Amino acid sequence: MSAAAPVGIVLVSHSAAVAASVAALAQGLAGGGTAPILPAGGLPDGGLGTSAELISAAAKEVDRGAGVALLVDLGSAVLTVKAMLAEGDELPEGARLVDAPFVEGAVAALVTASAGGDLDAVVSAASEAYAYRKE
Repeated sequence: MSAAAPVGIVLVSHSAAVAASVAALAQGLAGGGTAPILPAGGLPDGGLGTSAELISAAAKEVDRGAGVALLVDLGSAVLTVKAMLAEGDELPEGARLVDAPFVEGAVAALVTASAGGDLDAVVSAASEAYAYRKE
């Protein structure tokens, strides 16, 4: 893995609109962000659900050799990504499921990846978003 290459980020949601909106929000809040981030939401026919095909395509597109952080919204998205990681050939080497809140984690991941953070730093920043207080 190249230190100069950014970590890629994939946002996996049951809804294409939600995944695309969170990606746009993260890019806006990260000042555009320089790390690659793509949504992988819904089913190929536009319905609600998760698609291994869409997730795999997005992960391959954002992969620059520094790893890919996959953030997910709900239970079956987690199961889909876990199954893909277990299969071993559907996701790029260095792909990792991130236990993080979907929106806050996406922003933290993109900011960290765009600043040159490695995969461990991106995962850590996204995971730490659980501690963001809203009161």
